[in-house]
Amino acid sequence: MTEVSIESRKDEIKQKRVPRHVAVIMDGNGRWAKKRNLSRIDGHRAGIDTVRRIVRLAGELEIGYLTLYTFSSENWNRPPGEVHGIMKLLTETIRKEVPELNRNHVRLKTIGDIDGLPKKSRDALLEAIELTAKNDGLTLVLALNYGGRNEIVRAVRKIAGKIENGELTSGDITSDTIESALDTTGMPDPDLLVRTSGEYRLSNYLLWQLAYTELWITDVMWPDFGESDFLDALESFSGRERRFGMTSQQVNGVARTIKKLIFGGGNP
Repeated sequence: MTEVSIESRKDEIKQKRVPRHVAVIMDGNGRWAKKRNLSRIDGHRAGIDTVRRIVRLAGELEIGYLTLYTFSSENWNRPPGEVHGIMKLLTETIRKEVPELNRNHVRLKTIGDIDGLPKKSRDALLEAIELTAKNDGLTLVLALNYGGRNEIVRAVRKIAGKIENGELTSGDITSDTIESALDTTGMPDPDLLVRTSGEYRLSNYLLWQLAYTELWITDVMWPDFGESDFLDALESFSGRERRFGMTSQQVNGVARTIKKLIFGGGNP
């Protein structure tokens, strides 16, 4: 794929339906390294180069949110040396990338229980979040020490605390109540989930938020995932009909109503 054709595809996608929020399961770093007789940390380091490319591209395409499954709550079960290496790499990368994030107007956020991270990593993250807080472009969300079930448990505890304090009754609980207690409160649900390395599972990722998300899975391992692959995912998304439980006829009727409201033509 030539540089010219990549730029042409970017322009075409900008004219189509671009997702507001893309979530990514960045899978395959370890296997990528093993095939090359490299250490698993070398695979994670190569994966960071991919993150840099995709963040830049997402910003150019005016995607609102990009959420990356960076370190799951289950990843603590990996060999201690790998976990230590990942945390060290995370700390170094966050500190190094802040100037680039600011140049590209990227705001950094996290989801997950970051209190469980090593102090150096947590401090680097909090500093980067503060330094990028005023940026108004892409919001880059790192899921760290994150698990979907754990997030829901923590949300339930928050709600239970409000009931105990008399701020809420059980009859008051709605979907909005739960969403406001989740880590992703204030963010739109992902429109598109991308998973690399050919695995067909959610891996405890954004279990509440992915209810109506479009899925796109590729055999390409994350370190090899390039701009062309990301554009493939976006092109696939733009051609899908999102019904949210409705029929195609209903969806088309809603679309026509919205057009009338925006472009005129009287009452819908």
